Amino acid sequence: MRQSISIVSLTLILALAGTGSMFAQANPEWTEPFPPFHIAGNLYYVGSKGLANYLVTTPQGNILINSDLEANVPLIEASIEKLGFKFKDTKILLISHAHWDHDAGSAMIKEKTGAMYMVMDADVGVVESGGKSDFAYGNDPALLYRPAKVDRVLHDGDEVKLGGTVLVAHLTPGHTKGCTTWTMQVTERGKTYNVVILGSPNVNPGYKLVDNKAYPEIAEDYERMWRVLKSLPCDILLGAHGSYFGLDEKYPLMKGEGANPFVDPSGYKKYVAQKEQEFRTELAKQKLAAK
Repeated sequence: MRQSISIVSLTLILALAGTGSMFAQANPEWTEPFPPFHIAGNLYYVGSKGLANYLVTTPQGNILINSDLEANVPLIEASIEKLGFKFKDTKILLISHAHWDHDAGSAMIKEKTGAMYMVMDADVGVVESGGKSDFAYGNDPALLYRPAKVDRVLHDGDEVKLGGTVLVAHLTPGHTKGCTTWTMQVTERGKTYNVVILGSPNVNPGYKLVDNKAYPEIAEDYERMWRVLKSLPCDILLGAHGSYFGLDEKYPLMKGEGANPFVDPSGYKKYVAQKEQEFRTELAKQKLAAK
């Protein structure tokens, strides 16, 4: 990325994280290594301290969720190898949504592994344009990235299957038009858990929820997202940033044979309710200002 960016660009970059994380050059958490670890079943965390990535292992190869910045790709590879798996066994690459902090490294990962890149239909144009067709950030060069060809276009409810594992793609739009929440089931110690990997429930600073000519249905799409998220059974809450599910707080509790701290169904409901309230507050504010 460029060493010098405008104040406007920095503001947009801060907004993209939606979690208090900053541009990688200003906040090393985005590219700071984080210990890879087993979450439950065949699901592992292989992300950095500031950006979340997940490895789903199967007998027929592995699935990687999110590619992040190009600078993160070596970190992801190292995390996968440290867990005893092979980066080149990545057969499928998925993303949570088409913002550069979650998909800028996709072209590099495809080149290194030959993985099939699967993206929700409404985000395909954005990833294949390197961010240029993004409704909010497409005109800012600081937020663009290397385009990557999508190998399979996903639609709401589609299943991604590999080696006996099934992930379901749920369209949860608003943050991006094709923002995707992934669900799967994992079995740990004889018990099956429902996993929800949130795309993003955030309304970024600068997002127009009222009279948005580039995305007229944005408010309605957020409403759809809340309905979907509230309908999903969830035992293990995860997401595109560790702050969505308390990574820093829960990871130290993984030691020993005690209860898995990532099994947090009440935390899921609380988090979704909090984010929905933030959306409603911002929507009411913008409606009032538009009168």
